[in-house]
Amino acid sequence: MSPQDIPNLLTALRVLLVLPATWLMLEHRYGAALVVFGVAGLTDALDGFIARRFRWQSRLGAVLDPLADKLLAVSAYLVLGAQGVLPAWLVALVLARDLVIVAGSVAYHLRVERFDASPSLLSKLNTFLQIVLVLTAMAAQVLPVPSPAMTALVWVVAATTLGSGLDYVWRWGRRARRVLGGRG
Repeated sequence: MSPQDIPNLLTALRVLLVLPATWLMLEHRYGAALVVFGVAGLTDALDGFIARRFRWQSRLGAVLDPLADKLLAVSAYLVLGAQGVLPAWLVALVLARDLVIVAGSVAYHLRVERFDASPSLLSKLNTFLQIVLVLTAMAAQVLPVPSPAMTALVWVVAATTLGSGLDYVWRWGRRARRVLGGRG
């Protein structure tokens, strides 16, 4: 093992934190779950900083990092949705967006060319807001969070989820038509 492996080890730790975070939510221990999510967030920030600062980025890290984030987010949305903390329609929308993006990227990779995605500004905003909603929803189980604030956040997340999903389909569909049109 070398120092260059540190970012990937931090990302692997984040993957391992999915299980305790999910278990704590299932047990309605939201305060402890918030702590685990906080640690996961710190590992995310730290692995990204270290990888960029020392130029220790790797292909594995490029795949593992967003996978770790998605595993945490999806598990949180599924649990919070099943418990009625988040609306089921929002959970379905978040999952549908992710499935469309994954299916589209696989199709693009197999039918067009190698798929190297870089998230758009809207997608980054959506990811940030989805995480804020999860943290707020968990915090609302142990602290008083005004209902109108939660409702507004749910609708903002729904709008950015839908918008970023449509943006991915539009941008990558256009790119595929351009690449495939140039082959004919």
